[in-house]
Amino acid sequence: MILLVLTVVFAGSVVVGIPVAFALGVTSFVVLVIHPALRLSLIVERALSGVDSFTLLAVPLFIVAGALMDTGGISHRLVRLARALVGHVRGGLGMGVVVSEMFFSGISGSTLADVSAMSAMMLPAMRRSGYPAPYSVAIIAAASAMGILIPPCILMVVLAGIANVSVAALFIAGVVPAMVLALVIMAMLFYQARRYQLPSEGRASLRELGNALIDALIPLGMPVIIFGGILSGATTPTEAAGVAVLYAFAVGVFVYREVRIADLPRILADSAVISGSVLLLVALATIFSYLLAVEHVPESAAKVMVSVSFAPWVFLILANLIFVLGGAVLEGLPAALIFVPILLPVVDKLGINVLHFLTLVVASVGIGLFLPPIGAGLVTGCTIGKVSMQEVFKPMVTFLVVLSVGMVVLTLVPWFTTVLPEVLLR
Repeated sequence: MILLVLTVVFAGSVVVGIPVAFALGVTSFVVLVIHPALRLSLIVERALSGVDSFTLLAVPLFIVAGALMDTGGISHRLVRLARALVGHVRGGLGMGVVVSEMFFSGISGSTLADVSAMSAMMLPAMRRSGYPAPYSVAIIAAASAMGILIPPCILMVVLAGIANVSVAALFIAGVVPAMVLALVIMAMLFYQARRYQLPSEGRASLRELGNALIDALIPLGMPVIIFGGILSGATTPTEAAGVAVLYAFAVGVFVYREVRIADLPRILADSAVISGSVLLLVALATIFSYLLAVEHVPESAAKVMVSVSFAPWVFLILANLIFVLGGAVLEGLPAALIFVPILLPVVDKLGINVLHFLTLVVASVGIGLFLPPIGAGLVTGCTIGKVSMQEVFKPMVTFLVVLSVGMVVLTLVPWFTTVLPEVLLR
């Protein structure tokens, strides 16, 4: 009975348009009111316990660091380097989007921030080079779907806390899978460029390449600081996030001088709003997950899946589909917060590497954010690119097929996920 109420109230709240965070809160409140064995005060106790974590302090810090770096003139320097590296290849401008996303995502930590920044920076240049607008939006969307795996990633920080694994290990686990997906996207771009005679840019001279690299060294210092501090043991991920904020502030205010002191209240206020929405969602999802645990949903799911003799790879494929659809319907973080606690016992019983599972969750959610017609990332790209969902649907499906092939490879070959953590964190 309680589980039925939990399901019906939550689904009904989402259907009528209540934001997911508040839908989780409303559902939890209703269940606590009618549950004979639970106190209403649990809604406060569990919410506070859900966000009372030193690890989660990294979330607002990474958000502030990303906002400072984005405002401080970082983005176009990274794009300039990417275009110097691959712009001369046929279709190289599209490949430059993918390379730029790999650079930029290591700074922003937010997929929606990535697609917004990439769209604003790259769409005018792609339009001038003869790329159709719907195709350009699809390229940026595919690159941003891949970019969620590039650390730092806010979703990874939250998932590490849920699964009680090292944030550093999960960060590192996403690097090689991101490269795999980037390569399959670039292979498709190379094929399409030759087939449709897409233009290429002139080859950058060694001097131009050197200047672009020198100009990008300071922005590229951000991921070096984050990973250098974590891997050396000098800092925790949260402390590395704090250092990243100081670095971004110094670069934006004193080096490039594109962030004015007068801009700081706006940047901090915007970051506070984003951080508040993320942590509110975590707090309310903690209550919801607790109620699922009280009703023994994770244990029941584990028993059902193990009883039907799911092979690990079959379970992972099904989990991928759940998180792709969840990422599209609920957006990424809510889907992960709801389903990961349910599926973790199954992961344990099937002997699946937790880092492998969580990395696939992040990748699947990234794809779901760009699943037509409701993926929030794709909607954002279409809005900035001034194209309709109908126009972008056909080119986007091609990239979704390619990303799906990449996901199958990553699912069946755990080595891509585990190799770096095993080498660097031994």
